[in-house]
Amino acid sequence: MNTRITELFNIRLPIIQGGLAYLAYAELAAAVSNAGGLGQITAMSLSSQQELRNEIIKTKQLTSRPFGVNFAIGNYGRPFEEMLHVALEEGVETISVTGGNPQPVFEAMKDYPVKKLVLVASVRQAQKAESLGADAVIAVGQEGGGHLGKDDTGTMVLVPRVVDSVSIPVIASGGIGDGRGLMAALALGAEGIEMGTRFIATSECIHAHERYVQRILEASETDTRIIKRSIGSPGRVVYTPFLEKIIEIEKNGGGYEELKYYISGESNQKFTCEGKEDEGFGWAGQVVGLINDTVPVQELFERIENQAGSTLKKLQHGMG
Repeated sequence: MNTRITELFNIRLPIIQGGLAYLAYAELAAAVSNAGGLGQITAMSLSSQQELRNEIIKTKQLTSRPFGVNFAIGNYGRPFEEMLHVALEEGVETISVTGGNPQPVFEAMKDYPVKKLVLVASVRQAQKAESLGADAVIAVGQEGGGHLGKDDTGTMVLVPRVVDSVSIPVIASGGIGDGRGLMAALALGAEGIEMGTRFIATSECIHAHERYVQRILEASETDTRIIKRSIGSPGRVVYTPFLEKIIEIEKNGGGYEELKYYISGESNQKFTCEGKEDEGFGWAGQVVGLINDTVPVQELFERIENQAGSTLKKLQHGMG
């Protein structure tokens, strides 16, 4: 399954693992890379440069394959430069940028031969990323988990729009969790997929609390909510009782100061890492409706490959 994405990142399958705040560390990143995709470490939810360095070193010990480091800028209230320096110093080959303008990140690594990947949610953002020097963009539709665009454009429409608007490779994200999603993305003109929520329900996502994982397995596609829309930063989460307070504040016109504690990284970790569903929230996309079990990453990749192959055969038979 060769595309410009597999060639760009030197991977066997065009599957990228999302940044997954507080969850995407060495074990998961290495497992994804070993299975043939591009694993990533999340940088900005680590507390220090040394922690990031340790995760990069551990990942190198667990895989000889390429992997990336994700920088969710703007979401943690602190500068990214020192963490970025560690990733560059350790020779990380791919840096992805989500949650903000990639220009300062690109400028900070202009002297390094790094592959640059940017998450976008609109044609305008994709074109801007290309003009700044991105090697590829990830187009995330409103079905996705975590932070999304403000336009509520679905993956089915956004991906071909972005494909038609830029010359660099496009990776589809949002609502994708199996081989059918991979084939659909390729049919839309994308050259790979990014998955986030699906990787939470894998054996190697060891930082995800079992209650969070179980909630994802139990949920249907209607069991997610959008929060933070009122402050211009919409993001999709799986439903927990804790959300009622956030929904109430937003409904009553509360601003950032009123929401600050409830939407903080601390509240995020309360559920995702500690399993306290009455005290925190967890990002998740509508793809929860397609996730029914926890499996090793290698098995997940085998399933995706097999299903993609059988889907292609069905299409060829139907057209024959």
